[in-house]
Amino acid sequence: MMKNIRVLGTGCANCKNTVALVEQIAREKGAPIALEKVEDLQSIMSYGVMSTPGVVIDGVVVHAGGVPARSKVESWF
Repeated sequence: MMKNIRVLGTGCANCKNTVALVEQIAREKGAPIALEKVEDLQSIMSYGVMSTPGVVIDGVVVHAGGVPARSKVESWF
């Protein structure tokens, strides 16, 4: 089943690293994903995320603030 993943962030290094980490682990696990980068501040705040990067999977915020640990990302798949 495809997961819709949004990485929330304004384009900082941590945000870019989070996108790369999610892409890499999804590929390693063979998990189909639709990945979207959300950089609009209003959109980010609409999720209630105050510290970026944030990660939203299928409409649910699963992480906010800093690059998530590899083990945490793996648990999403």
